[in-house]
Amino acid sequence: MEKKSIEQLESICSQVRRDILRMVHAVNSGHPGASLGCTEFFVALYFDQMNHNPKFNMEGKGEDLFFLSNGHISPVWYSVLARSGYFPVEELKTFRKLNSRLQGHPATEEHLPGIRVASGSLGQGLSVATGAAQVKKLEKDDSTVYVLMGDGEVQEGQVWEAAMYAAHYGVDNLIATIDYNGQQIDGPTREVMDLKDLKAKWEAFGWEVMETRQGNDMKAVLAGLEKAKELSRKGKPVLNLLYSDMGYGVDFMVGSHKWHGVAPNDEQLASALGQLPETLGDY
Repeated sequence: MEKKSIEQLESICSQVRRDILRMVHAVNSGHPGASLGCTEFFVALYFDQMNHNPKFNMEGKGEDLFFLSNGHISPVWYSVLARSGYFPVEELKTFRKLNSRLQGHPATEEHLPGIRVASGSLGQGLSVATGAAQVKKLEKDDSTVYVLMGDGEVQEGQVWEAAMYAAHYGVDNLIATIDYNGQQIDGPTREVMDLKDLKAKWEAFGWEVMETRQGNDMKAVLAGLEKAKELSRKGKPVLNLLYSDMGYGVDFMVGSHKWHGVAPNDEQLASALGQLPETLGDY
């Protein structure tokens, strides 16, 4: 894929955010908050950082792989997959509808290109990504495996089992990112179950840990992903703590857990879209 400028990537982000809002509004269902907050990460990954092929092959040999563990933020992933050529952008109209390939949580039975594992049952993605990364090492495939988790998700015990395993077996072609927005469905993470010092915890588990402090700034996100690649393949799996803002890009949504899983009404949609330029054309 041809390299794009920062301005082009930011332009794509605006359109992806429009897609997210229109998808969840159309069916009055879905998770816009963290989808909006992770937009820069997804756009940077798919339009700049990953070696991937929209002519989708399930095995992904010779390609970088991405797994979405917090599968409820499917709107941002579907938009980026469509906008990068995996399936027609028009198909975004079918989001969460009966018999659609774009289910609320990504699934494999519909054979949607880009999806290699069903996700959304929280806590499982790191285990899957670790296994995929081990397979690549065994097959002498130099590609990288990426996985995204939510910060509330790391309250799940399976995450820590996988973290221990990946470090013990030196799965150093694995780059995990935690969307560290401090929010989950019931409120701030510090109130629901305080995560304390995540950096220290992951380091104690044997990971190389880095931080991307401006997770909604494209330059910072790109620099963070580049740094993560530089740290990989040195004996340890890499964790990227990505500090983002839930609902970023829409003034009345930003920073609030209340938009974790609530769709905007007609008036709210119009207000939100008014803040986001249409850059690639709405579906």
